Amino acid sequence: MSVLTVALKAPGETILPTVAVASCLIDANPKAGLTIVYEESEKVGSKGGKVELKTDDGALLYDAEIIPHLRDKYEVLQAGNKEQVDEWLKRALEFTRPDFKAMDKPMKELESHLTLRSYIVGYGLTLADLVVWATLRGNRVTSGAVKRFTNSTGRWFNFIETMYPWIGQGAAEMAAGDMKKKAAASAAGASYNIGLPDTDKGVVTRFPPEPSGYLHIGHAKAALLNDYFAHEAYKGTLICRFDDTNPSNESQEFVDAITYDLSLLGIFPDRISFSSDYFQEMYEDCIKIIKSGNAYADDTEKEQMQHERFEGIASKRRDESIEDNLARFAEMKTGSEEGQRWCIRAKISVDDTNKAMRDPVIYRCNLTPHHRTGDTWKIYPTYDFCVPILDSLEGVTHALRTNEYNDRNPQYAWFQKTLGIRSVHIWDFSRLNFIKTLLSKRKLTKIVDQGMVWGWDDPRMPTIRGIRRRGMTIPSLREYILKQGPSRNIINMDWTTFWSNNRKYIDPTSPRHTGIDQEDMVPGTVSGATDADLKPQEKPKHPKNPELGTKTVYYSKDILFEQEDAKSFKQDEEITLMNWGNAIVRKITTDAASGKVTGLDLELHLAGDFKKTEKKVTWLVRDQKLVPAGNLRVRLLDPLGQIEKTRLEHSSPEDRDQHTSG
Repeated sequence: MSVLTVALKAPGETILPTVAVASCLIDANPKAGLTIVYEESEKVGSKGGKVELKTDDGALLYDAEIIPHLRDKYEVLQAGNKEQVDEWLKRALEFTRPDFKAMDKPMKELESHLTLRSYIVGYGLTLADLVVWATLRGNRVTSGAVKRFTNSTGRWFNFIETMYPWIGQGAAEMAAGDMKKKAAASAAGASYNIGLPDTDKGVVTRFPPEPSGYLHIGHAKAALLNDYFAHEAYKGTLICRFDDTNPSNESQEFVDAITYDLSLLGIFPDRISFSSDYFQEMYEDCIKIIKSGNAYADDTEKEQMQHERFEGIASKRRDESIEDNLARFAEMKTGSEEGQRWCIRAKISVDDTNKAMRDPVIYRCNLTPHHRTGDTWKIYPTYDFCVPILDSLEGVTHALRTNEYNDRNPQYAWFQKTLGIRSVHIWDFSRLNFIKTLLSKRKLTKIVDQGMVWGWDDPRMPTIRGIRRRGMTIPSLREYILKQGPSRNIINMDWTTFWSNNRKYIDPTSPRHTGIDQEDMVPGTVSGATDADLKPQEKPKHPKNPELGTKTVYYSKDILFEQEDAKSFKQDEEITLMNWGNAIVRKITTDAASGKVTGLDLELHLAGDFKKTEKKVTWLVRDQKLVPAGNLRVRLLDPLGQIEKTRLEHSSPEDRDQHTSG
C-alpha cells in the first residue's frame, strides 16, 4: 500500500494538485492501494517536502516527483495527448503566484483556450484539468474569485467540480484545517475529566481492531476516544495493534481498510503493531502459566464445556499433572489430529459468580494459514489472554475499552498478576448503539457475504465507508462521537440526530439544484406571463453562499410538476413556484380511473406574497434540456437495521435490491 502524506500548513496551491491527482486515482482504481493522510505541519518526511509519497516498495518521493510517478505507473492517469498535457502542467505553475495582477496574462490565456472547450486537453478529464483546477482552487487569491466568473474559465471550473465531486473533497478537508481539531472535545460539550490515574507518568493508549471486517460507527468511538486521550488530553502515544489471532476470519484487505478508515477519521497512530508480532512471547507465557499450575489442557467437547462453565462444574481434566498438560500443549503446537482435540484453559475458578472467571480458554488450534505468518503456527492465543499481555508488553498505561468487557476486567488483572507483568489501568466507556442498527461484525459479514448489500461501503451499512458514502463529513462524525464523551451510561442513539449534525457542515457549501420525479409528472400551463417574465435569469446556487456561483433558471409557459405536489393543490389555491414567484391554480385535470392529476392550468401572480402561501413547490421547464431519468437514477435506500432476522438467516443475493425503494 502506498501512502501520500500531506502537510496541511503548506500553501494550498502547492499541495492540492497532488491531492487531486491522488483522489482521481483512488476514485478510478480503489485497488491501487493509495491512502491519503494529513499532518498538521508545514513540511513532511525526512526531506521536508510539502507532500511525500511512500511507494509500495518503500521508496520516498516528494513534491514535483509524485505526479509524474503516478502517471507512469497508472494508465488511468495517462489520458490525453502527453505533450499537450505536459505543457499545461508547466503552465499551471503560473497560477501559484500570490498576486492576482501577476496572473492576469496566464488567466487570459486560459480563458481564450477554454472558449470552445469543456476540457483543457481533448474531450475528457486529464491531468491538465486536475492540476490547473487544483492550483486555482488551492491558491487563496483565485479560489473564491474563479467560482464567480461567468466566463469560460468559470464555466469550466464549476463543470469540473460538478462532474467530478471527489476532486473537491481534499480541498474541503484542508480548508477545514487540522484534522485533529475539527471537532475538539471542548466544543463538543462532553466532560472528559474522568480522573485517569497516573497520567503524570505518561499516557499510552491503544486501539486493537481485529482485521476481520471494516470499521463501523461503534469502532469509531473507541478509536476516537483513545486518540483523544493520547494526543489531545495528555500529548501521549497511541498504538494501533491489529488483533490478528484468528486466521480463519482475517486478511490483509481488512488491515489496509482499517488503516485507511482511521486516516479518514483524522487518527494517525504513533505506532502500528500486530498481535502476531508477539506469538513467540505469548507461547512462552502460556508454557509459564502451565508450569506454575495456573493452566491446564482440556479436551471436553464445546457444548459440554459451555454447560459445565454455566453450572459451575469442574472439568474432568482440571487436575491433570503439569507434565501431561505441557505434553498436550506441545502436541497442539504440531497441529496433529490428536493436538486439535485439545485447548488450554486458565485455572482461575470453577464457580466464580463472574462467569468470565470460570476457567476461560486461552489457547486453541487453528490450521488455517495466517495472513502474516503463514503455516508457522498451528495454535493461537485468545483475545482474553493476548490483550493483558500485550498491553503490558507494549507499554500501554491506560486501556480504554467499551463496558461490554466489564466482566473481563478481573480476568485481565488476574493474567497480569499471575504472569508477574506490569499492570495497566482500565477505563470502561459505553458502546455507541443506534436504534434499529446492526453493529455485530459477524452479522455484517454475513450480510456482505450473502450479497444482501453491494459491499462494506454500501450506504446502508453502518461502516465508516458506508456512512461516508451516504454523505457524512468527517468533521461532523468526529464532533458527534466526541460529544458522547467517555461516559459509562448506555444510550441508544437515533440516526436522526446523527444526520442533522452533519447538515450544518454540508448545508453552507452545497449548491442547490432542482429535479423532479419523472414518473407520472404533470404538465402545467402558465398564463399571464410577459416576455420579461420568461427571460432566463441567473440565480445563486446557494442563497447564503455567493462563492458557489450562479445557475441559469429558465422560465416558460409550459412547465412540469411532480405528481405528489400536483395532487396536493386545490382549485384557486395560490402557491409559490420556487425561484419564480406565486401562481394561482385555476384548473386541475384528473384521470377518473386512476385518480392521478394529468394537467394543471395556472395564472402567474408575481405580486403575491410567498410568505402567505402554504405550498412552495419545485418545477421544471418542459422544453429546456433536461437530464432524462435514464441517465440519472436516484435510489432511495431503506435503513439496513430494518432487515428482519429471518431474512438475514435465509436471504439470497437476489434479495439485495428488495431492501431499496424508489
